Amino acid sequence: MRLPLNQRVAILLHGEIRGTHGKTGLAILRYSESPIVAVIDRESAGKSLLELTGIKRDVPIVSSVAAALEYQPEVLVIGVAPKGGILPEDYWHELKNALSGGMSIVNGLHTPLATIPELKTLVKPGQLIWDVRKEPPNLEIASGMARTLPCRRVLTVGTDMAVGKMSASLQLHWASRLRGWRSKFLATGQTGLMLEGDGVALDAVRVDFAAGAVEQMVMRYGKNYDILHIEGQGSLLHPGSTATLPLIRGSQPTQMILVHRAGQTEVISGSVPIPALAEVVKLYETVASAGGAFAPVSVVGIALNTAHLSESAAIDAIAQVESETGLPCTDAVRFDANLLLNAVMQH
Repeated sequence: MRLPLNQRVAILLHGEIRGTHGKTGLAILRYSESPIVAVIDRESAGKSLLELTGIKRDVPIVSSVAAALEYQPEVLVIGVAPKGGILPEDYWHELKNALSGGMSIVNGLHTPLATIPELKTLVKPGQLIWDVRKEPPNLEIASGMARTLPCRRVLTVGTDMAVGKMSASLQLHWASRLRGWRSKFLATGQTGLMLEGDGVALDAVRVDFAAGAVEQMVMRYGKNYDILHIEGQGSLLHPGSTATLPLIRGSQPTQMILVHRAGQTEVISGSVPIPALAEVVKLYETVASAGGAFAPVSVVGIALNTAHLSESAAIDAIAQVESETGLPCTDAVRFDANLLLNAVMQH
């Protein structure tokens, strides 16, 4: 299943167009090919999406699901990803209004909605509730077999959660396809699954099977593609992150791209300091090789998130990171991913 390309979509983003938990909705706006007819955010209603976000999409911002019905949406996407993946209390009445208004719901939160009786009774024929975060069937423990694949396997890793790993992977994937390569983006989170239609919601998988779920996915596609772009999750620096190591072990990457938000000095949740980027590079390379148990894997470039900076400040920040790390650096969304893709192909 994926976000439908033939149905009109509204995105529920109360308070998060300019907040810190709206990454799902903003990514759908930036990357989805679905017809998006309304964004719902009571704090930004009536304002310009382009001016608020820089996303070049002409979509009205309205104050409620009721107001969005004027645009005849058929699907409501919950666009927020709050801490713990729990549905905000003030969203419940909006979900009920959406179902009563004939809309289906796409839910990427940890809170499953399809089995809640209060919502089930509102679902009519032709509607559905898609809970994206589900563990795939028939999982096994990882064995490291992805090492046998002939394709390049490029994993994005981060200095924190929500710094732009999915966006960097998508940009690299598109750049690869423009060069005529057989490229596949492998989704590992709820937003990537909505966009791509296949992959694994890694944070819904029991920890013993997490690396196995990644390995299973990589093995499914690795023999048919030249390059796999594997969406990163979490960070080795984040005290609450459990997804990064299973991604490294399950995918057995051939190259890594480090993703960082320009100027960020602490992990947002937990007040953990972010070391110098050169030290973070060493950390990921050391963990990936496990002291020689696995083949050496290099961080070949830095994807710098500069969305909060002016263009001139972004260029300065990129130059500074290149000087500090000795690695190619760019903002793959603001500019393009070709510099990073060149670095991947040189290793």
